[in-house]
Amino acid sequence: MLYADAKAIGVIEAKPEGHTLTGVEPQSSKYTVGLPKGLPHYHLPLPFAYESTGIKTQFTNILDPDARSREVFTFHRPEELIRMATLDSQLRSNLQRMPELITDGLWKVQIEAIQNLDVSLANNRPRALIQMATGSGKTFVAVTDSYRLIKFGKAKRILFLVDRNTLGKQAENEFQQYISPYNNYKFTEEYPVQRLCRNTIDPAAKVCITTIPASLLYS
Repeated sequence: MLYADAKAIGVIEAKPEGHTLTGVEPQSSKYTVGLPKGLPHYHLPLPFAYESTGIKTQFTNILDPDARSREVFTFHRPEELIRMATLDSQLRSNLQRMPELITDGLWKVQIEAIQNLDVSLANNRPRALIQMATGSGKTFVAVTDSYRLIKFGKAKRILFLVDRNTLGKQAENEFQQYISPYNNYKFTEEYPVQRLCRNTIDPAAKVCITTIPASLLYS
């Protein structure tokens, strides 16, 4: 059982290295409902469940709509679990209630891309691909949707990956020039944007722009 700040917050089902985690999720989910009500807790059932072999780890946020497990790199820090457990609404719930897109100044292909992405995320599909022609405003679409994810989806932080520094500078400039159609503030007037030049992330940054080796983009 996982405790954070002296309250029960989740469970871990451990399996030996090499054991498949397929079908283990129902086992850990049973533990989330068995806690005696008298023990200090954040939610009942307990909101978080892990299954891990020590090499591979899966995580389920039971507070999500249509909750299901997903693979994670490692366990969350206790303060992050507390943050998620005490949110008024979870990210995936927010994605199902995104406001209508204001289309002023957007091209038809940009409108279609953003609206289709909204539908995909609302349907609890964690991966999406937007494919657009050169010169069609892909970066502007990415900045527009980043703004919507932060403002209305309450996303904690967005990692914006580029494959070379010049594109990182262009992306940063796009964020700086973006003006919200909802309140006429510039993106960077509302939310800090950081282009990483060292291995330290500003805790206040809502967008981090950084490079990734091109070879990894196709791995």
